Amino acid sequence: MDKQGLLYNTERGQIIISEYGRNMQEMIRHLMEIEDRQKRTEAANFIISIMAQMNPQVKQSDDYIHKLWDHLYIISDYQLDVDSPFPAPEPMSEATRPQHVGYQNNKIEYGHYGHYMAKMIELAAQVEDEEMRHALSLSIANQMKRNYVEWGGNVVSDQQIIADLKAISKGRLVLDEETKLNGAEAIQKPGQQGQGKKKKKKKQSNLKADMNNPNNPAYKKRKLQ
Repeated sequence: MDKQGLLYNTERGQIIISEYGRNMQEMIRHLMEIEDRQKRTEAANFIISIMAQMNPQVKQSDDYIHKLWDHLYIISDYQLDVDSPFPAPEPMSEATRPQHVGYQNNKIEYGHYGHYMAKMIELAAQVEDEEMRHALSLSIANQMKRNYVEWGGNVVSDQQIIADLKAISKGRLVLDEETKLNGAEAIQKPGQQGQGKKKKKKKQSNLKADMNNPNNPAYKKRKLQ
């Protein structure tokens, strides 16, 4: 822009510590232009008091005054020369970006069973003992059914689980199609079972307690008497 003093923030210098804002950064820049050392030190102490008001969360630490002076030096790009109650901090080395750790390239065709389930199936398929391999296949199939229900919340047939187990293991883990896996009641979370019975029992007890209810057998018996 042509008008003096009217600048976009994009045309100004970068804010070093954003918590204090651009105006505080400008104040510190003018502070460094004061030639008299004593007056410059007095102005620095005044700015420290303002910084404490602008950033009150630093007061939660015991050495918050020391931290404020460190911030003052950092904002001045370590060029400030005043009589500080604390030694000037060492300039921080330029921060470098951490090396990218990359993303996993594990391609799971049956993602709803999970990556670890695929590993378990691969290990079980390598077991040579036929009886042990069958026991592992049954245990894995039950866990696959649990994962499926918890993932989608839908009912799945045992035949579907058995077919998926055979497909994932590439035909090495095979269960009979008539194999019965754990039912939905075994997959429910603890505390969910038996809730219906409790409610029904409570309803019946309330019915017996209400002697004025025509549906209560005791009420009908009393009317006959």
